[in-house]
Amino acid sequence: MADHNFHHKTSPKTLAELIELSGCKLHSDTGAECVIEDVAALQDAGNGQISFFDNVKYKDDFKHTKASACIISKEMIKHAPDGVTLLISPHPYKSYALIAQAFYPEEYPESNISKAAHIDESASIGEGCVIEAGAVIASGAKIGKGCWIGANVTIGDNVVLGDKCRIGANASISHAILGQNTRLYPGVRVGQDGFGFAIDPAGHVKVPQLGRVLIGDNVEIGANTCIDRGAGPDTVIGDGAWVDNLVQIAHNVKIGKGCVIIAQAGIAGSSIIEDYAVIAAQVGVAGHLTVGMGAQVGAQSGVMRDVPAGAKVLGAPAVPVKEEMRQIAAVKKLASKRNSNA
Repeated sequence: MADHNFHHKTSPKTLAELIELSGCKLHSDTGAECVIEDVAALQDAGNGQISFFDNVKYKDDFKHTKASACIISKEMIKHAPDGVTLLISPHPYKSYALIAQAFYPEEYPESNISKAAHIDESASIGEGCVIEAGAVIASGAKIGKGCWIGANVTIGDNVVLGDKCRIGANASISHAILGQNTRLYPGVRVGQDGFGFAIDPAGHVKVPQLGRVLIGDNVEIGANTCIDRGAGPDTVIGDGAWVDNLVQIAHNVKIGKGCVIIAQAGIAGSSIIEDYAVIAAQVGVAGHLTVGMGAQVGAQSGVMRDVPAGAKVLGAPAVPVKEEMRQIAAVKKLASKRNSNA
């Protein structure tokens, strides 16, 4: 359950109100006026609280939950315990997210520019911004309306932030243009030199990195992720992309709309991740490759050749999931034979 010292809850709501904002439907004809005070996990929920059930792995928790209401899919109705009001949704987790947002909306401080921030006189600051202590905004930077710049953020010369961007503490941005409502979490590094040099035994020769980083609207970049600027072409992060913590995105990479890139993945230079692709945790994508639209790359895979649109791949080198499973089964079979003959 949420600790209300850190997370501030709004007033109770009826199920009718929650149904309207979440797209759910009541399973029965009664219960719409039931008052819900909070959200909670299945195993912790009690009277006056709502939870969700979306994974059969937690079937036992669902059967024994004390929640007043629960969001589920039609397929899960058969597991429902007595006494729990059911809200039916085609996407239970999404519906729960919308309800949780209603109880715990994101809070923004009132507009304020700290006297301990350093803002170059040539920088442009939009209305309603929050700029915290220690922030540095350099020459020619343009900050849109309603932005929130955290403590000790560094925003370089001529960087542009669209309206309602939120930049977490200690992040740094250079050579970049950000769209609207984009969020960088603490420690993000955007726009530093790409890893570009000519190898020479007498001493490697650096190639000037002359591109930018272009980040679209409604993008989230997780803590301590690094996005290098382009070497000539720009590095691009498309609208609605979500990038987890500790991800490395190299120079000239193009990330499409709605992509999801999970923690500790690394994408080498000039690769293209097309719209709505998913790159799971600790994946390595070699340079100059394309991961097609809607493709999914499983955790710890090594992508060494193009991945077709819609494909699901796994392993190192990454191959179609079924092929990887057959390879694993074959290795286990060989090992079993060897052990039996020993």
